[in-house]
Amino acid sequence: MSDLPFDRDLFDLLVCPEARTPLMWVAGRLISTDALTRRAYRVADGMPVMLIEESEVLPEAEWRRLIAAGAACRPSP
Repeated sequence: MSDLPFDRDLFDLLVCPEARTPLMWVAGRLISTDALTRRAYRVADGMPVMLIEESEVLPEAEWRRLIAAGAACRPSP
């Protein structure tokens, strides 16, 4: 997650505003980890845009692919 375009401390505080679930940084977007909402949030000028109305609902197959890619990139604890 070293490629975050904003502060890691901010990332650690962010959750999906609809589902209140953690986010993953994958493919240049913040992806909700909630399988029901499957929202993706963009980052503009280094700031996360966490407005539900400006988010994108991902098709289930794309959401699953991105979550799997994000999990594979996570460092081990």
